[in-house]
Amino acid sequence: MFTGIIEEIGIVEKVWMRSSYGLRIRAKKVLQGTKPSHSIAVNGVCLTATEVEKETFSVEIMAQTLNKTNLLRIKEGDRVNLERAMSLSSPLGGHIVTGDVDGVGRIWRIDKRVGETVMQIEFSPHLAKYIVNQGRISVDGVSLTVTDCRASNFTVHLIPFTLNNTTLGRKKEEDLLNLEVDIISKYIEKMIQNQSGGGSRIDKEFLKTMGY
Repeated sequence: MFTGIIEEIGIVEKVWMRSSYGLRIRAKKVLQGTKPSHSIAVNGVCLTATEVEKETFSVEIMAQTLNKTNLLRIKEGDRVNLERAMSLSSPLGGHIVTGDVDGVGRIWRIDKRVGETVMQIEFSPHLAKYIVNQGRISVDGVSLTVTDCRASNFTVHLIPFTLNNTTLGRKKEEDLLNLEVDIISKYIEKMIQNQSGGGSRIDKEFLKTMGY
């Protein structure tokens, strides 16, 4: 599990294709205490460190992950958002992020203003029910608040700190971003589906019984 608070920006040192697709990434902070088999989120994708050296770590990526994320487009020299898996003592500064990307969004518009940048991101129709105004979403691993949501796109406002300390400050219109919706919305959907299948429903009496 992760929080969506990026620890540092890493640099892709090498990309290779052997028995699987692999990356070697230069980093510093996320290597502290990291050993092979530990999880690191790379652009919001939970990956296993297969090799850890003094200034780099390597990961291998399955075809299924490549097909639903933007990692296949990464080139040597690219910068990526990095975050170590959270511990029980870690502050939850963002929101609960699993590192399992739900789909890829496309930057439709970037509007640079005084003190902030407004980014509009298009998403796949199957994600629409999980994205709501003032809800949380992970964008390339960055925990953000949805300020406006429409049928096919949503808006986020980025402060200078976020732009300077993540890769979002380098993004351009038409770039692709990894999106992970709030996991809580999926659990709620599952609970409602199960209740509907069993003939029960959520109404005023149900909420009163549950203390609401």
